Amino acid sequence: MKNQLTLFIIILFFVMPSIINAQSISGIVKGSEGSIIGASISVAPGVGTVTDLDGKYTLPLAAGKYTVTVSFLGYVPQKRNVTLVAGENQTWDVTLKEDMISLENVVVVGTRTAPRSSTDAPVPIDVMSVKELQSTGQLTFDKALQYKVPSFNTVQTPVNDATSLVDPYEIRNMGPSRTLILINGKRKNPFALVYTQMSPGRGESGADISAIPTDAIKRVEILRDGASAQYGSDAIAGVMNVILKDNDDEGSVTLRSGITSKGDGEMFGVSVNNGAPITDKGFLNYTIDFSKVNLANRAGIVSAEGDAADYKTNIDVVKAFLAKKPDAGNINGSPETTAAKFLMNGGFNIDANTQLYANAAYVYKKVNSFANYRTPYWQKTDYGLLTPAGQDYMGYGPTFDGDLNDYNGTIGVKSTKNGWNTDISFTTGGNTQEYTVRNTINQSLGKASPIVFRPGGYKFTNNIGNIDISRKLSEKVSFGVGSEFRSENYEILAGDEASYTGTGADSYAGNSKENSFKSNRYNIGGYADLAIDLTKNFLINGTARIENYSDFGNAFVWKFSTRYKLINDKLTLRGSVSTGFRAPALQQIYIQKAQYSFVPGQGIQVQGLVNNVSPQAKLIGVPPLGPEKSTNISVGFGSRLTDKISITLDYYNISVKDRIVLSQNIGPGKDTTSALNQLLKSNNIVSLYFFANALDSRTSGIDLVTSYRNIAVGSGNLSFNLAGNYTLENKRIGDIRTPKIITDAKQSLLSPTEEALMFTSRPVFKGILGIDYTIKKFTFTLGNTVFGPAKFRNAGLDKNLEIEFLTKLVTDLGINFQLNSKTTFSFNVNNIFNVLPEWKFVALTPAGLDLLNTPAKVKVLSDAMTFNQRYPVTTYDGSHFSQLGTLLNLSVNVKF
Repeated sequence: MKNQLTLFIIILFFVMPSIINAQSISGIVKGSEGSIIGASISVAPGVGTVTDLDGKYTLPLAAGKYTVTVSFLGYVPQKRNVTLVAGENQTWDVTLKEDMISLENVVVVGTRTAPRSSTDAPVPIDVMSVKELQSTGQLTFDKALQYKVPSFNTVQTPVNDATSLVDPYEIRNMGPSRTLILINGKRKNPFALVYTQMSPGRGESGADISAIPTDAIKRVEILRDGASAQYGSDAIAGVMNVILKDNDDEGSVTLRSGITSKGDGEMFGVSVNNGAPITDKGFLNYTIDFSKVNLANRAGIVSAEGDAADYKTNIDVVKAFLAKKPDAGNINGSPETTAAKFLMNGGFNIDANTQLYANAAYVYKKVNSFANYRTPYWQKTDYGLLTPAGQDYMGYGPTFDGDLNDYNGTIGVKSTKNGWNTDISFTTGGNTQEYTVRNTINQSLGKASPIVFRPGGYKFTNNIGNIDISRKLSEKVSFGVGSEFRSENYEILAGDEASYTGTGADSYAGNSKENSFKSNRYNIGGYADLAIDLTKNFLINGTARIENYSDFGNAFVWKFSTRYKLINDKLTLRGSVSTGFRAPALQQIYIQKAQYSFVPGQGIQVQGLVNNVSPQAKLIGVPPLGPEKSTNISVGFGSRLTDKISITLDYYNISVKDRIVLSQNIGPGKDTTSALNQLLKSNNIVSLYFFANALDSRTSGIDLVTSYRNIAVGSGNLSFNLAGNYTLENKRIGDIRTPKIITDAKQSLLSPTEEALMFTSRPVFKGILGIDYTIKKFTFTLGNTVFGPAKFRNAGLDKNLEIEFLTKLVTDLGINFQLNSKTTFSFNVNNIFNVLPEWKFVALTPAGLDLLNTPAKVKVLSDAMTFNQRYPVTTYDGSHFSQLGTLLNLSVNVKF
């Protein structure tokens, strides 16, 4: 009997837990758009589960009474009282209704704990759906953002070559390298190019966001706040998170065409987006996008007097040439661009608590552009290599072909067990740019020169591992920790020998073998994040991060943010303060492009861009590059007065210490006795320029975003959106840190031109007023974008003057017609009134006024700024919106 009792106790000990837990509640959770992935089902803090990829859930429970809560951000929670008896399995299928806050406002960027709504977050976040981006009628993702986000700016530079492959962009006037780009929350690789032209973004690198096909995007989240503590390097100005489409039950094909009002720049494109289930446990969504944009030429009528003066040539010779080619053969504006883009996004439910996810993209882009035409009084001969037999020499126009390959991919696993959320992922990416120069020669090779050159290019790759763990410790406390390992590789690709020998290929000299090499580094970082809802209305959030880089050591940064709700959640006060950093890009540390020149009696001499760790940089006392360090303060409020009206207003102040800049060209100078002069001469260096941590800066401003939606007008609905950015301050703080040997030679590391490109070349303010009206099958969109004044100090400009680009208003019209449930036509007229950039000279001193009061001198000044009127609209250095004028675009979307 005793043995039997012992056996019964043992059986009871092992079997009873399974009996107790043999009951459960299960079901499926749906919303307005189908099954909801990741909905929370809970009966107590830490006791619950989440729905899988099909929206299904199963929650094992002991017998007893429970209040089961089903919730998901953006929806009204539902509760149900249940009583489970031993061995019973109950089913509860739930359909959640949308909350007053739409699903499009639910964001994952800006927090390392639980997702929040954009109006509930303690930092400013813009959220845009793909429909909003497509309504602009712009051809690429970056150009669509230009007309939707007031603090975002991008521009095509007038002088293209390598810059034509990727246009510079920025948020809050901070340059492309200080905005971190994420794809589904994971880092996108930077591009290999570093801008060295005298254009906005000079000396910087970023990610190629134009490579992302718009049709693959579900929504875009733009965090306008410093976020280095949460995401690491590059997030000084903010973070852009591109969320990819994940539907598996529909697809569409879109045909696009367009043309400018001048009859050039023809565009043709086709895009397919489709989703499909993977058995009953997963999904796959993919996008294929092909496009071709033809050349749009905006060359001006060249000034004969200007060319004659510049080239010290008889004006009659110049006039005779310009009579045949009034634009001096120049071709500039928007280059011919061909692109093929492939992207996929997928997920698979391994079990009820574990999901496998992946996304990958590949982009090929080819750009055909032109260098400035070499007139016969500029280059005296082509040695008969480019001029057809029997024809007079008329100069030649070098072409520049760029080939870009960009890829990125992520694979990861998410799991939720016992209240812990774990995300483990691996990301890889790369960007390669290779160039071809045609219809030109190497003057130093004479008749032995080829006429096609391969000047090399640049390559960048990275591999990233992430581990992110979070848990909602209670209804009021959320906790997150994580780590990231990143390995980066940069390579300068050598050109063929003829492209760099002697003077190099005319228009674009190649990378020599001596200056072509590989470099790499790695870093590892970790963060901890804690969010506490002290009350229902009062939230505080703190994050700390430490990083270690193999090339410069450690960085520690932190962030504190808070939010307080008032008036029944109709008003939210918010603020944040954070420190940040940006690691110097490998491109900035190691890029080197020297040009060798033969000077009679002096032998071979070198000039050009030298890398930061080169012997030449050390000769003049340039220290190794270190990280930029920043402090970011943001204060503002958000108000949702009704479900139709919302307003956000935020002030920001960003201070950057040890900002990395590309210097001006440093030469011997006028003082032949200076130590700099002697040093350059003894090392056969004609001149050089380089990267350095040269200055501190401060940028402050105000962002405003308002909307009034779904106003009943007649038989339709009207919506207004008003958004703006105003820059209060954007300037250098303190002196430029110039090596002593350069200051002793009475030179500076930066000229007024470089400073203007950093601080005044972007609009002081930018405002966007959008009006949408939907009636029956039609939607009419009217967009008005005002670009405030911008100021340049172009190279060669008199020190008593500056150039100001005037405030301009660009108006866009879109008409959308839904023929039936499957077919939609869209017609856009961008820049209806053909508004072009316009600039003027502004006097800074009385001497400047005297110059402007003399018409003949103004003509000479104007010629100097426009390369003798080759670039009359943009000047030689650029403008702050497109010079192409009116563009017409038509597209048709067919669902299947």
